[in-house]
Amino acid sequence: MRTPRSTALTVAVGAVTIALALTACSPSGGGGSGAKSSKPVTQAEIDKAMNTPTSLTFWSWVPDIQDEIDLFEKKYPKIKVNLVNQGDANAQYVKLRAAVKAGKGVPDVAQIGYDYLPSFTQTKSLLDLTPYGADKVASEFVPGVWSQVTQNGSIWAVPQDSGPMGTLYRTDIFGKAGVSAPTTWGEFATAAQAVKKKTGAYITNIPGNDMPQTLGFFSQAGARPFGYDGKETVSIDVDNATTQRVVGYWQDLIQKDLVATDPDFTDAWYQGLSRGKYATWLTAAWGPTFLAGSAKNTSGKWRAAVLPQWKAGENVAANWGGSSDAVMAATSHPIQAYELAKFINSDPSSTIKLANEQSLYPTTTATLSNPEFTDAKSDFYGGQQVNKFFAGVSKTVPQNQKYVPFQDYVNSSYNDTLGKAIAEHGDLKSALSAWQKKLVSYAEQQGFSVK
Repeated sequence: MRTPRSTALTVAVGAVTIALALTACSPSGGGGSGAKSSKPVTQAEIDKAMNTPTSLTFWSWVPDIQDEIDLFEKKYPKIKVNLVNQGDANAQYVKLRAAVKAGKGVPDVAQIGYDYLPSFTQTKSLLDLTPYGADKVASEFVPGVWSQVTQNGSIWAVPQDSGPMGTLYRTDIFGKAGVSAPTTWGEFATAAQAVKKKTGAYITNIPGNDMPQTLGFFSQAGARPFGYDGKETVSIDVDNATTQRVVGYWQDLIQKDLVATDPDFTDAWYQGLSRGKYATWLTAAWGPTFLAGSAKNTSGKWRAAVLPQWKAGENVAANWGGSSDAVMAATSHPIQAYELAKFINSDPSSTIKLANEQSLYPTTTATLSNPEFTDAKSDFYGGQQVNKFFAGVSKTVPQNQKYVPFQDYVNSSYNDTLGKAIAEHGDLKSALSAWQKKLVSYAEQQGFSVK
């Protein structure tokens, strides 16, 4: 459950110049001599390919993923994998786009965040994995996560990690305030008053610099802000009745000084977690491990609960962060490249290592029910089986989180509009409308049709 900023932010931020350069990239048709398949690959073809001496290049920013590669090479000794770590997601995207544009140096397999997949499908840089059998493994993955690698009938990557959202809360602060973990957003607002009055703490922090969290709130409420047809049409609907309701809810709490608006993943924010400034952190499944390492002095005081619901009795979560492994269209070895991406992210021996040793939150139902993962108890969370808790949350993530090819600009324009309004305690509803206008204008400038 690690990768706080690496999963949540580095897959969601980038310079606007990258987005501008992206639309200028030509499709990556060159660089690969291997025959791409438009019809289902046979088992005989797979067996032949996996027994043919082959060298693959794999770009990933996951620490120690060589361990999983070693398992793959042990199973397929004829295949050798050259691992390249470009540093982090942003650095990898820059170099990957440059390689695609140049038509050389493109890896066979690359780690790509869910929100950035459309920016590479737009330039025809990724291989549709359907003919290689990806449709047959779909049932092995959590539906809400699998939906993020599919687009208009095509499968563009294999899910690697995810971020189902829940609530981490301080039992001592809640106890002093006389409240329990809120089950609805109405209860959350009521609890916010008691927490502030009796303890002086804020019930939570809503940062203005973390768009993925906001998109998670929108998703949980039932909104679908973005869509892409894989060609020239995007849907942009960040300003609607549902999202207005969400931002209106937070604006009310902000104006009453019941929630903080500190930038997250900063020194002040870390100190706030350690010193009891915030009674909760509305975060993803990678949050618990991160929090345990960042606020060690609060060990034993935290527990995990579901996100408050808009309607009593519902059980809906959202996803914040996560990445996948995609096969690049330029590969000369499409079968072997897909088998590598599939093995690392679906083979039980590999996925349990990703979960337990590299703290990537699982995407396969088998790992999410594996006692080696779920039965772990955390002293930091009072002995609660936090992994098992979030495994249940994973099942409640809706399939409404889609993205557009210019996600870089989505993030930067958020910071200038809605994010700025949150940070400055301004008019969130007007800022939401301003964000919508910016996005539509930008999309049209880049040649997209907007619906």
